[in-house]
Amino acid sequence: MVPISPTLLGTLALSTLSGAGRVFDRPVLSILIYHQVLPAFDTLRPQVPVAEDFNWQMALLSRYCSPLSLSEGLARLRDGSLPPRAVAMTFDDGYADNLAVALPILKKWDIPATVFVATEFLDSGIMWNDLVLEALKHTRLSRLSLPHIDMENLELGSPSSRHAAAMQLLKALKHLPPPERLAAVERVCDACDYHERPRLMMTPDQLRELSDAGIEIGAHTCAHPILASLQPEDAAREIRTSKDDLETLLQRRVRYFAYPNGRPGLDYGSGHVEQVKDAGFEAACSTHSGVISPSTDQWQLPRFTPWDRTPERFLARLLVHRRQAPA
Repeated sequence: MVPISPTLLGTLALSTLSGAGRVFDRPVLSILIYHQVLPAFDTLRPQVPVAEDFNWQMALLSRYCSPLSLSEGLARLRDGSLPPRAVAMTFDDGYADNLAVALPILKKWDIPATVFVATEFLDSGIMWNDLVLEALKHTRLSRLSLPHIDMENLELGSPSSRHAAAMQLLKALKHLPPPERLAAVERVCDACDYHERPRLMMTPDQLRELSDAGIEIGAHTCAHPILASLQPEDAAREIRTSKDDLETLLQRRVRYFAYPNGRPGLDYGSGHVEQVKDAGFEAACSTHSGVISPSTDQWQLPRFTPWDRTPERFLARLLVHRRQAPA
């Protein structure tokens, strides 16, 4: 069990005495959203937790919260049997480290999870954003100019400047239609003289292994496009095909969907919500921050990303997050 400091215990006690503890105990569900859990720190992914951090985070959830699967959490929310401090774990995209690094820790602390998979990358092995990160991490250049996307003299001389350049590039490319985005990424790789294609995503066999281990699998489109950037028929195809492909691969029903990027009104709209319903999903997750109550729209479930690096701040942020629930 993670060491619990006197400061943390004092914070929890003060929260209870002040009434904040009653907020922490409201019959609502918090859905946590992760993407990767790395074996070691990566300077191009500084906010991604490493195994050691993920372990104490899951230890805290096991000790202070009631971890449930997404399906159980939603069912118990509906029937009024939700336990205090209910949380559900989710991962987006389908990274191989979900199986290799996260799963043993989840099993250690008996915490269920749902992994939303972008199916195209089960075969290609790497998402476009990670290809940009890998190119910038491995290039020998100290400056990078990319006139085709109006970026000149990006500084690459230090880990922090490379990270800043990467974030600038990802922001510029994210909302391009998939074919244009892929072409732009290839130009970034060419400019960086980077021609590797490391496999960071699960293979079909690894996804089956994860599913067989009890992890619930949800759909996250095929190519992870921003749905709002697509024609309606293309968006509908991305949504429905990802479900069909996963069900064929796993021979299990796929019940839940997560919108890529996930900001309501920006990355997806009401028409996409209807497409998710029409595809036969039971509920869908956004990345809008919030807590789920019985009145929450099941097709736009909010989620919460825990960025904090210390146990005190991690639990404090979870407490503050639960204040977003209706009284």
